[in-house]
Amino acid sequence: MKKKIISFMLILLAAILVLYFSLKDDYNTIINTILNINKIYLIVAFILLFLYYFLRSLCIYIISKNFKSDYKMKNAIRMVLETNFFHAITPFATGGQPYEVYSLNKSGIKVADAISISVGNFITYQVALVSLGLIAIISNMLFKIIEASLLKGLIILGFIINFLVIVFLLWISISKKTDKNILYVLIDILGKLKLIKNPQQKKEKLKVYLTDFNKGSELLFKNKQKMLLLIIYHLVSLLLLYLIPYALFMGVGINVKIVDVVVIMSYVMLIGSFVPIPGGTGGLEYGFVIFFTKYIVSSKVNAMMLVWRFITYYFGLILGSIVLNIKKESKE
Repeated sequence: MKKKIISFMLILLAAILVLYFSLKDDYNTIINTILNINKIYLIVAFILLFLYYFLRSLCIYIISKNFKSDYKMKNAIRMVLETNFFHAITPFATGGQPYEVYSLNKSGIKVADAISISVGNFITYQVALVSLGLIAIISNMLFKIIEASLLKGLIILGFIINFLVIVFLLWISISKKTDKNILYVLIDILGKLKLIKNPQQKKEKLKVYLTDFNKGSELLFKNKQKMLLLIIYHLVSLLLLYLIPYALFMGVGINVKIVDVVVIMSYVMLIGSFVPIPGGTGGLEYGFVIFFTKYIVSSKVNAMMLVWRFITYYFGLILGSIVLNIKKESKE
């Protein structure tokens, strides 16, 4: 509960700061711009978001069917919505994957298999994210779509971090000895520090657990066609997410090229992925405003940024908390 309160306080503080710096210079214009967005395009933005959720759920569903043949799509959809909540309230979105494992286990899937599903889903997502980022970087180098010199270091750092995450996850998924030896050493250290009891017993449990995990990972990665399909689904889902600002711009009569929006949003996501505040708050908003200022006056950029963040972050947080509470009440 203490950690949850701290997370919510960080989110609230970050949201207040974002609102203050966004509204302080031209409050009336920003509010009027938000209120006068064409409702049709606003609906389109939400449709894009729900299609993004659907494709994320489809990926979980496809992977989970390998381990539980009667796993249902509605379970995957509910889990993705609930996971959004835990992604939103934890730094670097680290709370999402543990909840995925918990939810899958409650659906009747072994913990080791649930971790294999979560890791496999996250790897394919990261491959899609990094691929779009690489395409954006190359496209911008060739066609000079935007001036990225101010944030070039952050973009490259974000790309490198996300790429290394893929390498690390592949390593722990495929390796059968190295990761085990490292974890054994860690258990010995924790045992000597009196932080855990019965180190040898923990090693025996870990051995069984890692064996199951490696078997699950092999089952996932040996099907190359399915992994490629998952990457494609994640690519499409990210493209849908990146097109939400385009719909909002069209809603206030601002004409921008779809390619430009996709490239910019790829950069924004790379920058925001390593911001330690829950939801990447601060980094995502800053990147959005800096890059889109080329196309739009600052007041309208701030207005679109606020609506975009509500749709893609705060709405998901609220929706996830509602689904969690409904699930809790139904169990009681």
